[in-house]
Amino acid sequence: MENTNFLYEFLHLLAGIGIFLTGCDIMSSNLEAVCSDRLRKLLAKVSNNKIVGVLIGTAATMAIQSSSATTVMTIGFVNAHIISLKQAATIIFGGEIGTTLTGQLVALGMMGNNGIDLNILFSSLAGLGVFITMFTKKDKIKLLGMVMTGLGLLFAGLDVMSGAMSGFSRSPVLKDAIAGIDSSLLLILFGAILTGLIQSSTAMTSISISMVAVGLINISQGIYLTLGANVGTCLTGVLAGMKSDEVNAKRTSLLQLIFNIGGVVLVYLIDVLMKLASGGSLSFGILFENMFPGLPHTQLAMFHTIFNIASVIIVLPLTEMLVNLTKRVIKDEAPKEKKEHFYFVNENILTTPSIAVEQIRQEIIHMANTAIQNFNISMDMIKTLNFERQSELEENEAELNFLNKELVELIIKLGQTQKLNKKDSRYLSSTYKAIVDLERIGDYAVNLSTYAKNLGEDRFSEAILNEFDVMRNLINRLYLLIIDAYRSDRHKITKQIKDLMDNVFGLSNLMAKIYIKRLNENELTTVSSGEYLKICNDIRLVSEHLINLIDTDYILNH
Repeated sequence: MENTNFLYEFLHLLAGIGIFLTGCDIMSSNLEAVCSDRLRKLLAKVSNNKIVGVLIGTAATMAIQSSSATTVMTIGFVNAHIISLKQAATIIFGGEIGTTLTGQLVALGMMGNNGIDLNILFSSLAGLGVFITMFTKKDKIKLLGMVMTGLGLLFAGLDVMSGAMSGFSRSPVLKDAIAGIDSSLLLILFGAILTGLIQSSTAMTSISISMVAVGLINISQGIYLTLGANVGTCLTGVLAGMKSDEVNAKRTSLLQLIFNIGGVVLVYLIDVLMKLASGGSLSFGILFENMFPGLPHTQLAMFHTIFNIASVIIVLPLTEMLVNLTKRVIKDEAPKEKKEHFYFVNENILTTPSIAVEQIRQEIIHMANTAIQNFNISMDMIKTLNFERQSELEENEAELNFLNKELVELIIKLGQTQKLNKKDSRYLSSTYKAIVDLERIGDYAVNLSTYAKNLGEDRFSEAILNEFDVMRNLINRLYLLIIDAYRSDRHKITKQIKDLMDNVFGLSNLMAKIYIKRLNENELTTVSSGEYLKICNDIRLVSEHLINLIDTDYILNH
């Protein structure tokens, strides 16, 4: 092959990889948007049953077509204490099975009988998907059209890559040079590095299948490149774990690394032993050639699938042992001084928007818990004039201010992605107001603590304190109902919520009306009278900001 032709074929290959990865991204992001609600419900069903965890990991990865995304998402769940390390392990195991689907699709596209090229037929889905997207107004159908477009581009990219591989295979010099790479460890290393660079084990496996299909490499070389891809795909999880402050998140990424590398080492050793015992007449490559004669693309795809399934079957009974190993390697950290941080989300989870939206919901609920906690601390101060919890109130207020700023920035980043479905996008637009309302509740809690300090030794009468207790109890009951509605996505102002609000308003108005009477009867002093009206007003404002959590344009149009 002349230098110019070699350059053209190399550029041809780069074009194919670009089209393939673009197709993967379009397909996975729109599949995720279509399946987002089901995906969230699926992951919510994770239990301590190992097989259930594996099935959920498999289904989730098949739905979003990315084991890396599943791993990052799982690390996010561990980080948020939604699932345990053991549950995370089984999801990651299942994710390795789910990622084999694309390889099977690629192998299927390379099949053809009686002159029928399945790859071309599948590639045509790109155009069909675009037409569907152009001529429909329904969001769901548009998303499905984009899924078809992504799938078609995947096969179109594969066709371009295969063409480039065919060009390379016509060069005796290049073919002999590649054939001379018989070091299995070198091939594994090359597969791992390339997968780490392109951030897609799916692409690496598909490239390997194409190379085997055109005869550029043999099945044994393809197997070792695929094994390397299984190691390289851990990079995303490792980076996500390293960025997390949570010990269990780091352990989750280490667990995936141990699982993937352990499987590769085991297969490598078995292959070496088979070659030694048989004098070179038996290996995994030879086994799969005999199992699927004349179908090199299927041979590699089936190896990939069987290898991942077998790895999970072998390691599943050892889950507890692996979890304990990660705990010994990464020790529990000594308690640190409290520092503001996210409890449920990190920027890594933005790669899976449907899950990120749910984690933002959880973060907002946590913010609401913190705000109402400060409200109760302040009400205790008013009642007892005891300020021992002042530092706790200040730490909570700092956390609310942090979340108010950082959570909004995170939501802006998430809103810029094209992977959100309409429902999630509408919910996201409602979160700005919710965050501001919760931050304001925190501010009113600080105000209430200040009013308590202003009283000095001038306590309110028992009658007034009892009325404040009644209002406080109404606010807490209102909070529980509203958060339950917000958590379960039932954003309706029920009769019970309306009645509680009416009671808060009614009691607040009553206390304001009898203010002069209490002042005349010396139930209020000069000092306490000024704080009395402020407290009544701010408690009422707390209830109004609470109700805003579910009284939004998003809710009205839901």
